[in-house]
Amino acid sequence: MTRPTYHHGDLRAAILSEAARLVDERGADRVSLRELAREAGVSHAAPAHHFTDRRGLFTALAAQGFELLAAALAEARPRFLDAALAYVRFAIEHPGHYRVMFDKSLVDSSNRELAAAQAAAGVELSRGVASLPDQHAQADPAGAELAAWSLVHGFSMLWLNDAVNARVKATDPMATVGRIATMLFEGSS
Repeated sequence: MTRPTYHHGDLRAAILSEAARLVDERGADRVSLRELAREAGVSHAAPAHHFTDRRGLFTALAAQGFELLAAALAEARPRFLDAALAYVRFAIEHPGHYRVMFDKSLVDSSNRELAAAQAAAGVELSRGVASLPDQHAQADPAGAELAAWSLVHGFSMLWLNDAVNARVKATDPMATVGRIATMLFEGSS
């Protein structure tokens, strides 16, 4: 079965969508602008018009990912547990974006759109952490944010890289992250 080619609409969005799919399927190292043009059925110069080069492509993909993550976290308010679940759900549902978002070797970290999108996602994660009732988290919000991000990012990376054992992989990832986030951050009162 052949992939449909691009005919009209938003070529930039179509290329980003295809790039995310290919990164998930085979890794960023094996994605090129020429291949994306071929997959979209456009000239090899068309993607370069929107992204200049691979770094521009991956920077745009990462910025889009952070924007999507910020929206998912905002929608999940108000509790920390809801934010934790939204974070991991985003990573699992958008693995191509997620892999590029945290690979600094692929992106232009000085890009304003990327920096703004990262900041927006950070603000939303902070809002979720701020809802923790724990006095230690309230006394050290920066430490609580780092701990919470470490949990959800670490779990996401372990899950996406099949680095969890078969028993964990056989479980629902949302139930698992909900259980461990509650255990570590909300405890029992």
